[in-house]
This record gives sequence, structure tokens and C-alpha cells, in this order.
Amino acid sequence: MTETDEARRELDRQRTVEITTIGRRTGRPRRIETWRYRAGGRYWLTGSPGSRDWYANLLAHPEFTLHLGERELRVRARVVTDPGERARVFGEIVPGLGWAGSLQSWIAGSPLVEIELTGAAPAGP
Repeated sequence: MTETDEARRELDRQRTVEITTIGRRTGRPRRIETWRYRAGGRYWLTGSPGSRDWYANLLAHPEFTLHLGERELRVRARVVTDPGERARVFGEIVPGLGWAGSLQSWIAGSPLVEIELTGAAPAGP
């Protein structure tokens, strides 16, 4: 089983994940806990409408570390700005969230990043 296959299995088991981004201004690692979502057979990071430091960091430095239990993988963020793709992805995610508010507010104001696992590699020192 490849590192990517193992990461997918772990992501299917874990909704809460930790990520380490590189600070856009400081260049220092920033580790946070967040939720991952699944839509269209892929994995996503998002949040309720508003700005997020982790998102700004990923815009500046798309490579990040995904922490899955004891495993740390280097992956890449694909920022989604296309309105049609945002509508499709949020259309799968938001209806399942009882607290989410309106689909339109998420499409208009929430960060959306696909976790690209292709070529995922163990994080180095």
C-alpha cells in the first residue's frame, strides 16, 4: 500500500486533523487543529465564512504538513476560487452541517482548499 493510499484510509477515519502551514509573514511553522471534509471523493479544508490565517498561509506557501496520528505527510493545497467548483463542493459539504448557515454565504465567503495527496511523502525534519 502506498503512502497516499494509507493517508486516504486515515483521512476517512479522522474528521479532525492537524496541519502545519508556513507563516506568510514570519516564515515560521504554524500548527493548528481543523476539520477535514470529503466531497466528490476528495478531501477539503474549509470553515465558516470569514478570514483564516491558515488560508492566507496556504495562499503564500501551498505546501504543508498533514498530521495523521503519528504520521506526518508533506502535501499540497489547491486553492479553489472557481465559482462553479466552489458551488459543487460546498453543495456537498454544507447541507450536512446543521450549524452552517446558508450555502450562499459559504460559497461567497469561506476559504476552500483541496488537500492534494498525490505524491504525499513523509515530512522531513
